[in-house]
Amino acid sequence: MTTEAPDNLVLEHLRAIRSDISRIKEDIHGLRAEMTSVRQHLGGVVTLQEFDHTDLASLKVRIERIEKRLELAD
Repeated sequence: MTTEAPDNLVLEHLRAIRSDISRIKEDIHGLRAEMTSVRQHLGGVVTLQEFDHTDLASLKVRIERIEKRLELAD
């Protein structure tokens, strides 16, 4: 009976390790989903920023043209 106790103890630890690994896999799966969401959101933010930059550049050109016509700029 003394030889069975260590075997059971090892099996018990292996089951606990397997359970822990299973939970870690679930956590990683959730983190991957969150990272995908963050990447998509960030991509949208970058796209909007590019549109804003283009709009601001266009407005700058228009303002410079207006200042030139009104002789407000050097």
